[in-house]
Amino acid sequence: MSFKILQSTLFIFFLLSCVALGAGQNLVNLGRWSNPELAQIMSTTRQIDAPGERIVAISRHFIDMPYAANTLIGGPQKAEQLVINLAGFDCFTLLDVVEALRRAKDVTAFPEQLKQVRYRGGKVSYENRRHFFSDWVAGDAAMVSDVTAAVGQGRAQVVDKQLNLKSDRTHWLPEISVTRREVTYIPTNKIDMEVLSALHAGDYVGIYSDHAGLDVSHTGLIVKGKDSVMLRHASSRDNVRRVVDVDLLEYLHGKSGLVVYRVK
Repeated sequence: MSFKILQSTLFIFFLLSCVALGAGQNLVNLGRWSNPELAQIMSTTRQIDAPGERIVAISRHFIDMPYAANTLIGGPQKAEQLVINLAGFDCFTLLDVVEALRRAKDVTAFPEQLKQVRYRGGKVSYENRRHFFSDWVAGDAAMVSDVTAAVGQGRAQVVDKQLNLKSDRTHWLPEISVTRREVTYIPTNKIDMEVLSALHAGDYVGIYSDHAGLDVSHTGLIVKGKDSVMLRHASSRDNVRRVVDVDLLEYLHGKSGLVVYRVK
């Protein structure tokens, strides 16, 4: 069997696996990628041993993809569906897809890995969705670690948060329980060259939020060059609205600080 035929066959299995997850409960949009191209991306990046470098390599394929908000389907009064969308991203779905692709051994495993990344226990429901960035590191079985304190090297601060609870006592997300959680972040004015050097390529990062009930206001991942530290993210700014790389320190200007997670 030729490699191209094998790729197409794997993709057919991929689509069948989406159906097997629950007929009528999954939506698939692979965007601009053909069947063999997606298989080739996964095959090539699987050869990269360092998980952070693999994250950077996978996410590179999504640069310039459009920003797309509210692509997930589900809510308190609406059944949750597993959405597999590579045609557009918000800041959080970009990380969902990249991390699921990193974990998947091939395209057939991608839907299940996306379930595991996006939902606690892989159970597709609005209540189980990881709505907050710090949900990624909650629990002993988490595959991502909070390394903010280590990266901060004595500069990090810890804040006790009541996630989902606004200052007026209403909820950011209806029918989602309030969770007490300590959030560690590095204040922007404490981020210097020593902190930047401690960041690793492929670190997942969040922009710390001072608002009650929120841990971060935005997410992205770190890309490092010889003389640069960049934030790769899905920007919602009116004059951007796509996945781009920006200088991390420039982006942090006027913002409270940085939360850093790293694949174990």
